[in-house]
Amino acid sequence: MNLRDALQQKTLIGDGAMGTLLYSYGIDRCFEDLNLSHSEEVLNVHRAYVNAGADVIQTNTYGANYIKLTRYGLQNQVKEINTQAVRLAKQAVGPEQYVVGTMGGVRGIQKQAVPLEEIKRSFREQLYCLLFEEVDGLLLETFYDLEEVTTVLEIVRKETDLPVIAQVSMHEAGVLQDGTPLTEALGLLEEKGADVVGVNCRLGPYHMIQSLEEVPLPDKAVLSAYPNASLPAFQDGRLVYPTDPSYFQKSAQSLYEQGVHLIGGCCGTTPEHIEAIAARVKGKKPMQEKKVPLKKKTDVNVAKKEKQTPHLHELARKGRSIIVELDPPKKLNTERFLKGAKALQEAGVDSITLADNSLASPRISNSTMASIIKSKYNVDPLVHIACRDRNLIGLQSHLLGLHTLGIHQVLAVTGDPTKIGDFPGATSVYDLSSFDLIHYIKQLNKGISFSGKSLGENTSFSVAAAFNPNVRNLNRAVGRMEKKISYGADYFISQPVFNEKQLVEVYEATKHVDAPIYIGIMPLTSVRNAEFLHNEVPGMTLSADILERMEQAGDNKAQAQAEGISIAKSLIDTAMDLFNGIYLITPFLRYEMTVELTNYIHEKSASKERKLSDGIHIV
Repeated sequence: MNLRDALQQKTLIGDGAMGTLLYSYGIDRCFEDLNLSHSEEVLNVHRAYVNAGADVIQTNTYGANYIKLTRYGLQNQVKEINTQAVRLAKQAVGPEQYVVGTMGGVRGIQKQAVPLEEIKRSFREQLYCLLFEEVDGLLLETFYDLEEVTTVLEIVRKETDLPVIAQVSMHEAGVLQDGTPLTEALGLLEEKGADVVGVNCRLGPYHMIQSLEEVPLPDKAVLSAYPNASLPAFQDGRLVYPTDPSYFQKSAQSLYEQGVHLIGGCCGTTPEHIEAIAARVKGKKPMQEKKVPLKKKTDVNVAKKEKQTPHLHELARKGRSIIVELDPPKKLNTERFLKGAKALQEAGVDSITLADNSLASPRISNSTMASIIKSKYNVDPLVHIACRDRNLIGLQSHLLGLHTLGIHQVLAVTGDPTKIGDFPGATSVYDLSSFDLIHYIKQLNKGISFSGKSLGENTSFSVAAAFNPNVRNLNRAVGRMEKKISYGADYFISQPVFNEKQLVEVYEATKHVDAPIYIGIMPLTSVRNAEFLHNEVPGMTLSADILERMEQAGDNKAQAQAEGISIAKSLIDTAMDLFNGIYLITPFLRYEMTVELTNYIHEKSASKERKLSDGIHIV
């Protein structure tokens, strides 16, 4: 009987974890390479699962693709590793068992880490290796990203008519990480041609059963489930799965009652777990009918909660808008910062922006200072969020906290690496890039958490992205802008520009971009300040003319500051003709300078409006 027929007619038992057993033997390295270097150990694991009652044995090729093997310098051994893996699995099975070629997902939470075209190329290479060795079927497992698994499934279906098992993984019971309900995801996989659709990894039996309760029996495909042994515990520096195999036996019965035709195990499972499953459901005729309870309507549709005042990108689309950066202080005395915030509010800025430990140097929390100035001076703050300092948990918690505080303007940045800051030995987290962070903030706006779970209410963030025009290849920088828009960016805030010609060049290069730009203007304070920015700060370039003007001011602080203001006003004159949004950067908490520039912008805007009004009156 072939695998496709067997899956329809009886309950089959899958195998369990490969890595868990190999790790217990003291092997801690690239498990797929062990097909070549420790083939006997791999073969013994396969035999142990066959002896435990497994009907379907998967090859030890979960990460045996070009992308994942590159981490170990093994990218040129894709063919050898996959070929040997199939031969070892075939050597372990008898005439009653089946060998499926396993291909694991690449994408995790960072969608843009590996381009989809590279994933396609890598999977095709691995697929051809497995098909050449004549596997009985193919297993696509541990796919968190629905786009990736459907793409790979389409490739497989064009190349072979072998039975295909397609399994997704969930962070939260019942939903994928983008919020897609499991039922909808499995239905799509069936539509794309999978013979078996199901779930594996991340969740233990309890949540996997809970997830499948809402999944009806497919029309043509059958269901599969490969739960983890349990939630892992951290003991003596390693992850362990303490589940009793007898619990798995009871869980197998529950999975069977949910209509699952293929039951195996994932992380933490051993031959003892598979033996327990087999003892309960092996060979049983699958369930033919299933009653799916009506889904409770609590927390299904998120509540809409819109921001009452206009977002910054809305202001910049309609007309003149001014935002000013005022960095939180590095020391605990906040008096000057608060005076500056008050003065800027009185000057009429649309928002005060607060960097997130720029240049990797710690300051008072920008969310704390944002909350204070919002409540104290009714200022609309724009909080920068760097991926450097917080993992996924911290980023989501931070964003939900900002929403709760009524702070809805954020700037998503990757963040300067720690090695350039005050603590070069500190860890840079970078769970996400700025692209990914933009995407997930917009997911929060749909009421969906980073893991796909409903929040019960949508956030209403306006998401700014950074734009650096001070690069050799401006077109490449514009390309990054366009990519950020595709991820959900609403508008852009640029690094400071220091000459009028460059402002025109930036305008010409970006005038097609369908998102407002707040162009950066930063007044210089001294020749030393100018030389430091020009020579030592990444992304800052000053013209020879400006450096000369600041040098002529010499050590006279008042004269140097006046020259810095004069240069900034000249830049503003040009910028106002090209961009609605002006982004003023306050140097060293010298807010008097940005207050003066704010007043200058308002005066020029008012003068222009008067001239237009007079012109219309004359006509």
